[in-house]
Amino acid sequence: MSQSFHPWTAYYGPSMRTEIETAQFRTIGDMVSAASHLYSGKTAFTACLPNGMNGSLTFKQVDEMSDGLAVYLRETAGLKQGDRVAIQMPNCLSFPVAAFAVLKAGCVVVNVNPLYTAEEMAHQFADAEPQALIVVDIFADKLTQALKGHPIPNIIVTQVAEFFPAMPRGIVRLVQKHWDRTLAPITLPHIRLPDAIEAGRQKSARKSIAVEGYSSVLSPDDIACLQYTGGTTGVPKGAMLTHGNLMTNMEQTMEMISDGVEKGREVALTALPLYHIFAFTVNLLGFYYLGARNVLIPNPRPLSNLKRAFENYPITWMSGVNTLFNGLSNEVWFQDSPPKTLKFASAGGMALQSSVAERWEDVTGKPVLEGYGLTESSPVITFNPLGKTRPNSIGIPVPSTQLRCLDDDGNEVAQGEAGELAARGPQIMKGYWNKPDETAKTMRGDWLLTGDIGVMDSDGYFSIVDRKKDMVLVSGFNVYPNEIEDCLARHPGIMETAVIGVPDGASGEAVKAFVVLRDATLTEAAIRSYCREHLTGYKVPKSVEFRDDLPKSNVGKILRKDLRAQDTAMRDAS
Repeated sequence: MSQSFHPWTAYYGPSMRTEIETAQFRTIGDMVSAASHLYSGKTAFTACLPNGMNGSLTFKQVDEMSDGLAVYLRETAGLKQGDRVAIQMPNCLSFPVAAFAVLKAGCVVVNVNPLYTAEEMAHQFADAEPQALIVVDIFADKLTQALKGHPIPNIIVTQVAEFFPAMPRGIVRLVQKHWDRTLAPITLPHIRLPDAIEAGRQKSARKSIAVEGYSSVLSPDDIACLQYTGGTTGVPKGAMLTHGNLMTNMEQTMEMISDGVEKGREVALTALPLYHIFAFTVNLLGFYYLGARNVLIPNPRPLSNLKRAFENYPITWMSGVNTLFNGLSNEVWFQDSPPKTLKFASAGGMALQSSVAERWEDVTGKPVLEGYGLTESSPVITFNPLGKTRPNSIGIPVPSTQLRCLDDDGNEVAQGEAGELAARGPQIMKGYWNKPDETAKTMRGDWLLTGDIGVMDSDGYFSIVDRKKDMVLVSGFNVYPNEIEDCLARHPGIMETAVIGVPDGASGEAVKAFVVLRDATLTEAAIRSYCREHLTGYKVPKSVEFRDDLPKSNVGKILRKDLRAQDTAMRDAS
C-alpha cells in the first residue's frame, strides 16, 4: 500500500476535517482582526514573571496597539510591502503586538533569538537585510557591534515588563537597572515601542489611515516570515513561510486537537519561546484564533520560574520538549501539586522518550501528545490524535499532508521499513531566502526531504528512528542514537543522556554516550551492563562520558552536534 495515500481518516475525530488545502483566512492580519473582534474584552496574553508580577492585554488592546504600530512602520518609518522587520525578544506582551503589527503592515517577520551573540545577530541581519528591528532593551547592548557592517535604519526598543501596570513595571525596571544591572545604555538612535504605537495612532487619526489597506493587496502566497533554521545541520537559512503556509498549518494543527479544546475557554502555557516556529504557529497564532488566554513565560530556566504560572492560572494546555517534561516531572513542587485543570500537553522539537512520557502521565494524569515537524513545514507535519495516541509515535499526517519513507535513491520503501521522510502539503515553505542551491538540496518538486529517518506501521502511524546525519554505522550496522538514548533514559540513576558516533579503528564508528547522573554512584561499567540487557551488542555504548549538563538549544533540545565538536576537539588535542 502506498504510504502517501494511507486511509488515515479512521483516526480523525468525528467532527474533524480531513482536508485543509486552503485556510479560512487569506492572511494572518485577517485572522488577528477577526479573532480580536470576536473575543474583544477577553484576556489574550498574560506575561508571568518569576517574582509573581504580571501584566495582561485583552484581544482588543492587542489589535489596537498592533494597528498603531503597523501605521508607524509604513507611514513614519517608510517601510514597504515585503520589507523585513527583525523581532528580537523573549516571551513578553510586546511580542504579539510587534509580530501582528509587522504582518498587518504587509511586511515580513524575521524572528531572532535574543540570546544570540553579536556575531550571530550580524550574520542573520546581513542575510535578511531588515529595514527595522524591534528589540528588548536587556539585549540591546549587543546592537552596536552587531550592526557595524549592516546598519538597520529603524530601531524600536521595548522592555520585558512593557504594558504592565505602572507600579510592577517600575519595580522590574529598578531591579534590572540597579540590582541585576542588565540595562546598558543604548547609544544608537531609537524610539520606544509605546511612543511608536502612539505616533502611529496619531498619524492614523489625522489622515484616516486604515490598516486594512496594507493587507488588502496581500495574497496567501506572500511571505509572512523568514524563519531561520536552528543551525543543527549547517549554517542557518531563512525558510520563506507564506501567510498561506502558516494559516493552513495553524488550522491543520488545531483540527487535530479540535475535539479537546473549547473556543474562548482555554488557558495555554507558553514556555517555549515565541520566536521558535512551533510556538509561533501553534501557541501564538493558533490559540489567538481559539480565543485562549496565553500565559507567557519570559524565561523557563530554572524550572521554578513556571511555579507561579501553574499556581495562579488554570492551565489547560501546554507545549514543550522532552527536556522540559523530564525536568518538570522531577521537580518536587510540581510532583506535589500537578496542574488539575490540564487537559493534555504536546511535545515536539526532539524525540519524546517513552520513559519521560510515562513519568509525565504518572505525575499529571494526562498524556503528552507527540507531533513532528520542521521549520520548513511551518512546522507541523504529523500529530497524535486526541484519544488515539500511540506510544513512541509521532502520530499521523495532519489534514492535506502526504508522507513517504524513501531509500537513498529516492524510491519509496515497503511499509514497516525505515527510510527518509519526505512530506508534501500546503504548509511546505516556498524555499530558502536567497539560497536556491540549498533549496534544491531540500526540495524535490513540491516534496520536502526532511533528513529524518522514519517508519510507518500497519495502521498508518509514523515513528522517527533518527536524524539521517546522526545515524552511527557500526561494522556495517545502522545504529540510531534515539533508541539508545531511550534505553538509557529508563535507568533510574540517569537524568539526561545523549548519544553520538565516534571514529573507531575496529568497527569504523563506535557508540559513545554522554550521561548526566541522578545517582552519583553509577559507574560506566554498570551503565554498559544495563545496556547489554536491553540492546543488541553492537548498539551498546563503547564508552560513557559523565557530564554535569548537556549542551542545549534555546528551546531545550540537546545538541548532539556540539557534543561531536567537543569530542573531536578533545581527540585532536590528545
